[in-house]
Amino acid sequence: MTPPYLLFDVGGTDIKSALSDEAGNLRGIRRVPTRRGTPNPAESLIEQLHGLGTEILAETPTVRPEAVGLLVCGIVDEAAGSGVFSSNLGWRDAPLRDMAAKAFSLPVGFGHDVSTAGAAELRFGVGADLGSKTRNAVMFVIGTGIAAALFVDGRPVSAGGYAGELGHAAVPGGFACPCGAHGCLETIGSAGAIARRYSEASGTPVRGAREVLEAMHAGDTVAAKIWDEAIEALSFSIAQLCASIAPEAIIIGGGLAQAGEALLEPLRRSVRRRLSYHREPVIVPAQLGEDAGLRGAFLKAAEAAGKSS
Repeated sequence: MTPPYLLFDVGGTDIKSALSDEAGNLRGIRRVPTRRGTPNPAESLIEQLHGLGTEILAETPTVRPEAVGLLVCGIVDEAAGSGVFSSNLGWRDAPLRDMAAKAFSLPVGFGHDVSTAGAAELRFGVGADLGSKTRNAVMFVIGTGIAAALFVDGRPVSAGGYAGELGHAAVPGGFACPCGAHGCLETIGSAGAIARRYSEASGTPVRGAREVLEAMHAGDTVAAKIWDEAIEALSFSIAQLCASIAPEAIIIGGGLAQAGEALLEPLRRSVRRRLSYHREPVIVPAQLGEDAGLRGAFLKAAEAAGKSS
């Protein structure tokens, strides 16, 4: 089947791109660093996406996509097609959907990377195991930063793009954040923070949280302390969710989820200690992995093309 959709998932660290067919099967997946530090970040992003799209389509010259699916990080107003704010990439009130539509001369389905990836997980991934009775869920994507997608009574909670920014909710022990606040969860609980804090505390530079986990398993007490502090911060936020929207499931995605049970089991124990009469959610890893965002972008592209996905 001819791939009709061109898909982009823009994160704070990298951009994933692919083509898909009408069933959501992905083809030609590639990943490149997100261009950062430019004077006009929104314009720079669209320029980079257009270049990526041109490269992808040059490899399949007979393909003419019917629509583009574009997901971006930060605060996103999906209805307006606007990137309201990204602390990592720097844009404010950028009309990204219209800019992309002009660049590609195609309809663009636009959405928030985490909330749309969460919708894809519930439809194509872990939702199949959780079952249709799971109508209240939260997806945490823990990578460079932390964001979350909230689903209540089976519906996503957007609030104009401001819902789910749990990475920028204060937790005990948090630090100064690039967003301008102090104590944000992602300053202590994100994969980026774990690596940065370990490098500073130990004097040994590491490239990512995986190396901190390896150091902890080798008996490094500094690594163990920083890992435990991250888990406590994450469990604090999850316990707050249990007291507010009472999720039946917490889905953990992003780079830190690759730690598997080294993250999930102590996180479950820490959450359990914080709860009393509250409903305890199951805490499970996402199943779609790095493809979750692209599968979500497929859903948005299909909407933009006016087709049922």
